[in-house]
Amino acid sequence: MKIIGYIIQKEFRQIFRNKGMLPIIFILPILQLLILSNAATYEVKNIKFAYIDNDHTSTSRALIEKFNASTYFNVLADFSSNKNAGSAMLAGEVDVVLEIPNNFERNLLTEKSGELSIIINAIDGAAAGVESGYINQIVQKFNQEVRLNIMQRSEKGIQPVQIQAIPSFWYNITLDYKTFMVPGILVLLVTMITLFLSGMNIVREKEIGTLEQINVTPIGKGQFIIGKLFPFWVIGMGLLTIGLILAKVIFYTPMIGSIFLLYAYTSVYILVILGMGLFISNFTDTQQQAMFIAWFFVVIFILMSGLFTPIESMPKWAQIITEFNPIKYFVEIVRMVLLKGSGLKDILPQFWKTVLYAIVMNGLAVWSYKKTN
Repeated sequence: MKIIGYIIQKEFRQIFRNKGMLPIIFILPILQLLILSNAATYEVKNIKFAYIDNDHTSTSRALIEKFNASTYFNVLADFSSNKNAGSAMLAGEVDVVLEIPNNFERNLLTEKSGELSIIINAIDGAAAGVESGYINQIVQKFNQEVRLNIMQRSEKGIQPVQIQAIPSFWYNITLDYKTFMVPGILVLLVTMITLFLSGMNIVREKEIGTLEQINVTPIGKGQFIIGKLFPFWVIGMGLLTIGLILAKVIFYTPMIGSIFLLYAYTSVYILVILGMGLFISNFTDTQQQAMFIAWFFVVIFILMSGLFTPIESMPKWAQIITEFNPIKYFVEIVRMVLLKGSGLKDILPQFWKTVLYAIVMNGLAVWSYKKTN
């Protein structure tokens, strides 16, 4: 234990002696959490909206006013023809064009139906889908109002029955995207910092030649690895603590579940990441190589973790691959514990998979590390 203690002491001294590394470890993650949590959002706002009103009636003007009153749309222009509207969309001046046909109001009154033409710039398919949802909500609400008016005109004195759905939002009552994003981004920062630091640390020893000196000492392989990686385990837990404090104080993120349970799982999860970092360092000779390989894998893990894209929306083969993604489990558990108040029983499937992942990953890392006495 003394030998491990000396190695840990040496590592902490090296970390705090490197003035350029300290901001990367402590300051940059805080800035990233503050910036990304405010910037990353699923909401689509300030949609550039234009229309072609061929009807010019009170009904068509009322429909346009619905879009004008929405907080998501900026009504910018009234085009006289499809050609002008198409040119504006080609130039990127508008995102959505609504065309109201001739006799729109008359068709609603006589035939009880009407058609609208909506053109959406779908280069960004995700944003186009959200915009289409906003438009459908406005049109459906307007349609209900029009039907109510028609029924009142045609059958005076008879009040139509209205069915109202009252939604109940669980776990995120205000529908604030930050409540959903902050825990996920916290996972991202803890993962990236611990992976990069652990992957580059042993490679750095190779570059400066001290690893060969350590290899010829009586220090055992296990002692060396524990002493090397333990400081980064402590740093990872420290980053989690800082992130949770910022999430609570700045973003008012709910923390319904047990923080102790979250720390217990994180302590195992960081072992997975440290094992990955060590495994990468065993097959690289420079810090640049270690950084590139670590970045390659971490980008894939992040994009397939469910942080930004729902796993249920992925192809079946991609969903199978995500079962081997440790970040997926951390994202799920952080959100389950903080937002839903899940207990140990609820997270046991992810917990045991992470434990198995830690055993396999660290076993491979220790096996691939070559030490010569």
